Amino acid sequence: MSAKNTALAVLSAALLVPALLTVPAHAAPAPPDDGKGQPQQAPGAPAPPVSMSTVGGALLGKPGVQVNPLPGAPALPTNLTGRSWIVADAETGEVLAANNAHWRLPPASTMKMLFADTLLPRFPKDRIHKVTERELSGVGSGSSLVGVKEELDYSVHDLWLGVFLRSGNDAVHVLSAMNGGIDKTVRDMQAHAEELQALDTHVVSPDGYDAPGQVSSAYDLTLIARSGLQKADFREYCSTASARFPGEQEAGKPRDFFEIQNTNRLMTGAGGLAPYKGIAGVKNGNTTMAGATFTGLAQRGDKKLLVTVMNTAGGANSVYEETAGLLDWGFAAAGKVKPVGELVPPKSADTSPHGSPAQSHERDPSADGAGSGGGLGTALGVAAGALALVTAGAYGVNRRWPPGPRGRREEGAETDAP
Repeated sequence: MSAKNTALAVLSAALLVPALLTVPAHAAPAPPDDGKGQPQQAPGAPAPPVSMSTVGGALLGKPGVQVNPLPGAPALPTNLTGRSWIVADAETGEVLAANNAHWRLPPASTMKMLFADTLLPRFPKDRIHKVTERELSGVGSGSSLVGVKEELDYSVHDLWLGVFLRSGNDAVHVLSAMNGGIDKTVRDMQAHAEELQALDTHVVSPDGYDAPGQVSSAYDLTLIARSGLQKADFREYCSTASARFPGEQEAGKPRDFFEIQNTNRLMTGAGGLAPYKGIAGVKNGNTTMAGATFTGLAQRGDKKLLVTVMNTAGGANSVYEETAGLLDWGFAAAGKVKPVGELVPPKSADTSPHGSPAQSHERDPSADGAGSGGGLGTALGVAAGALALVTAGAYGVNRRWPPGPRGRREEGAETDAP
């Protein structure tokens, strides 16, 4: 390892220590269940489809909670109200437990993970762009904004900070314009979702703003996050708690800057929550149609987990509390449950029958130990470098981990809802 890389590794470890030492606070009242371990549906709440996609395994296409505990396995949390959720090993792709994993639901700003994974490689971060009034037109009423202004210059780095930290739909529209426009960006995102085998996802707007027909699933959002985390810039932005953002520019004077904070409460500790131990991203969202949705990434020891929770029934903290509870469960359950499915690799990396959209996807990973071939034996390094094919059907692996959140400050409420 070069001296430069060694210094970076030491700095990353130092930045992660405060997050690892913080104790989470995520207790929430437990709703009654139906006597079979399944949460009761709220009156008038829609029921999940009887049959859903089986990408990743047959059990993931079934409604309700799917988990295969072994002796000594911890019980799942009892405070879960999310219509859909999933717990997955970020590296192996094993799905440890899920609930309505393929239920197609509005994603809110978690759709920005797909936007970033699609567009991040296209523009150098130091590129400077002058924003026009036209580029900011069409931003939905009530959208979350970072404060981009027309006729001012911004670096691509600035704009991505606005996307990740403040869920800024204004920044999304500017980057989309740089990519050739909203319509082209939507097509590019849809094509990338299909390449990732995120086949529940239908893109209508690049920012996740409520739109008829715009849907994703807990399974797909987890696939998308896992892909994004292959990119160093994606990891940097989603693990940043606060940053300085360019403000007004007066002739002959230094440009003003203002501070922006990440709206991920498990990272910043806002809303009465303590930052979650080992949190490293990735994205939250909240709109009228989607409710509260969140994909979170955390590490303890060598174990790295991804959890997605969609449309919780509680207050502003419920999606974070339920994510934290599922992360706690996942770390405690590692090695004590049979996987109920897998996160499939992209089409271009997939040479096995389990992941091809042309296949029936009826293989049940729990029947064969779920680790003896197929995608579950394919490790994914979520920590470093761009995606790289090293063997047929395999992601590149690098087990160094991203630094923890950069600072902890209060957040403002996310305001995606119209």
